Amino acid sequence: MNGADVLRFVDALHRDRNIDKSIVIEALEQAVLSAAKKHYGEDFEVTVAIDQATGKPTVLCDGKDIEPDMLGEILGRISSQTAKQVLMQRIREAERDSIFDEYEDLKGQLVTGTITRFEGGSALVTLSKIDGFLPKSEQIPGESHRIGERIRAVVIEVRKAGSRVKIILSRTHPDLVLELFKTEIPEVAEGIIEVRSLAREAGYRSKVAVSCSDTKIDCVGACVGVRGARIKNIVDELAGERIDIVRWNDSLQVLVPNAMQPSEVEDVILCQMLGRVIVLVREDQLSLAIGKRGQNVRLASKLVGWDIEVMTRDELNEQLEKSVAAFSQVPHITEELAENLVSQGFFSFYDLSVIEPDQLEEMSGCTAEQVEEIVAYADVESDKQEIEDNRRKAELKLQREIDARAAAAPAKAEVPATEEEAPAEVEVSAVTEDVAAESSVAAESTPPVAEAEQLTSTESEHPAQVVE
Repeated sequence: MNGADVLRFVDALHRDRNIDKSIVIEALEQAVLSAAKKHYGEDFEVTVAIDQATGKPTVLCDGKDIEPDMLGEILGRISSQTAKQVLMQRIREAERDSIFDEYEDLKGQLVTGTITRFEGGSALVTLSKIDGFLPKSEQIPGESHRIGERIRAVVIEVRKAGSRVKIILSRTHPDLVLELFKTEIPEVAEGIIEVRSLAREAGYRSKVAVSCSDTKIDCVGACVGVRGARIKNIVDELAGERIDIVRWNDSLQVLVPNAMQPSEVEDVILCQMLGRVIVLVREDQLSLAIGKRGQNVRLASKLVGWDIEVMTRDELNEQLEKSVAAFSQVPHITEELAENLVSQGFFSFYDLSVIEPDQLEEMSGCTAEQVEEIVAYADVESDKQEIEDNRRKAELKLQREIDARAAAAPAKAEVPATEEEAPAEVEVSAVTEDVAAESSVAAESTPPVAEAEQLTSTESEHPAQVVE
């Protein structure tokens, strides 16, 4: 065990497994120390040091230096095997730490790998040095993969699992859209165009707000590309997911209408105290502004960071009247105060229950005790309203399930009578014929003068027969 061999060994591990040389030398010291202790016993004090410059090992046993030749004799077959196990374990730990640090720095960044196999819907992706795990929940809805396919995903989690490193990948995270923008659009990668905000519902739609530091460049047009070439590459990578690119503006009065595209917005009302934006649209734009299952307004809300409520002007006027009437019933709230609250965007008892007491006290001019009464009253009414809303939602959900089952059930076909049912039909038919025959005989034997009396008697005795 000479210094040159040690340095070659250290350098090879450093290059092949990307392990720091100091860590490899420390592992060698631990390995030699464990082997020497196994040889001498635990009663002896053994220390090991390896010079990082020359690679020369120095081993001391109870303060006495052990010569290299004697050290080679000490490290016999059993001791060498022990040293090898300690060395390999330490190297594996160092390699794990190195990979962990490398991929920890890649969190949120784009990586490319090849799918090697599937495990219960989840995909195992081979990266450059390690396998990544793409769970089913992190795959784009409706997207299918195959073994051998190369895919791009972002690293969302890196954690140590025993002697290995587990890397979780995602294709549904918003960072994937951001990284694809950097890859496909040079201005974004260079920082000329900045992605200010991003909202995504994977597999369906994304909204991206961009701005540009250079006034000569149209940030939206640069992201779309000539004839949509740039954005088309991103859409193809995301399995046809729609992407809306909007122009960022620091003013909410401008940003919110941009975020609500493709619908047209008439007016924007800011409710600063509640962090809410009321968007007024025309009646014919209402469904477009809300989007399918509320997707458009939901993504716009995430994009701007404010709650957005879409209304028509008639709905707003109706809501204002209803809220003023409801607040006027609250103790210590006058009609003037109710109108003031509604003008600030407080429409429900829930809104009133979350207001800061000092703000309400300042707005109303009420005492602290009166404010507490108002808030307590609003809490009770808010709970009642929540219970009622939950009940209505449950009823609506149940009705939808019933309607869905009714729609899915096949139409009931006419089933011909079985052999067991046939005799019953024949029997009923025979009885009907017998009754008709008896009625005919009785009619013939009855004199004409007594016909009315006989008819009356027959109606009382056999009403069903007469009706028939």
